[in-house]
Amino acid sequence: MHMETAVSLLDFLQGGYLLPAIIVVVGVAGYFAADSLFSKAIAAIRSSIRGASIPLELMNGPFRLLVALIALAVLLHSIPFSADLKDLLRHILLIVSIIGIAWFVMRLFSVFEQLVLQRYASKVRENESARKISTHVSLARKILNVLLVLLAVSSVLMTFDTVRQVGLSILASAGIAGVILGFAAQKSLATLISGIQIAITQPISIDDVVVVENEWGRIEEITLTYVVVQLWDQRRLIVPITWFIDRPFQNWSRTSAELLGTVFFYTDYAVNPETLRHELERVVASTPLWDGRVAKLHITNITDKSVEIRALVSAANSSNVWELRCLVREQLIEFIKSNYPGWLPKLTMEMDQGKTAPREA
Repeated sequence: MHMETAVSLLDFLQGGYLLPAIIVVVGVAGYFAADSLFSKAIAAIRSSIRGASIPLELMNGPFRLLVALIALAVLLHSIPFSADLKDLLRHILLIVSIIGIAWFVMRLFSVFEQLVLQRYASKVRENESARKISTHVSLARKILNVLLVLLAVSSVLMTFDTVRQVGLSILASAGIAGVILGFAAQKSLATLISGIQIAITQPISIDDVVVVENEWGRIEEITLTYVVVQLWDQRRLIVPITWFIDRPFQNWSRTSAELLGTVFFYTDYAVNPETLRHELERVVASTPLWDGRVAKLHITNITDKSVEIRALVSAANSSNVWELRCLVREQLIEFIKSNYPGWLPKLTMEMDQGKTAPREA
């Protein structure tokens, strides 16, 4: 009974299903062998490198695919197929191999980017050089991915004889075609060139504090075509990358995150600036928001009704300077109200009452 079943199965496979069955078995075996090999390789690498969490899992998929392709290539070389069938299988294997290699290299770029970003993650908020390195690495990966995809697509197309012949014909007339293509896609090309220019000159970097369209926020992501700005209320502002080339904008952390903040008060002429100056120094000295650099108070203007007083304070970054300004404003207003209410601005009016002439008897 078992012998008859085995013979029937063998006849079934030899009737045109043997080749697909072998390919499936070899592919699955290569997939699981790659999974086991990759897991052991990850464990060995992580045990030898301490203090860094390398996201090698990103390469798991393309690694499995490449190992399976190697197994199928060995199978194709070992089994005597017909010439036409072998050429077809080789062509398919070549196309899938090009895609697999491109996928593997793109994931390798991602692993390198994540490794660099993890290294500078704790420094990127305050360190200007760390922000530049993070931006360079992120944009370089995006540019290389675009070039790699173009190279992979071109390589796949060039495996076809018809496309290769057409490509040579197009190459002969590349001058006219280039002019037509450049005119048709000039805006897209300008956007890509702007992205590359941003990557080289770096007027903005990841985590820079900027003001765009009167909106305050931090640079969250930079691509080749647009920039994502995370606003103070957690909204995201999507800005075309050409904006940062063509228009002026404010970058509060271009060379340093340290900032100065101002607080304005309007008081009566009876105010004593020296008393307010001592109170300002006491307030800023009592909070960790102040970085110890600047704490000054001046009378900057006067009008016919009040005196304008400006308090100037410093902090390590934009978030701290905002909180420090609010704290100074609250504390000094409370100090004036509680101790010197006569310093509050008020409107003084004088009425000239004429004397009544005496009546004649």
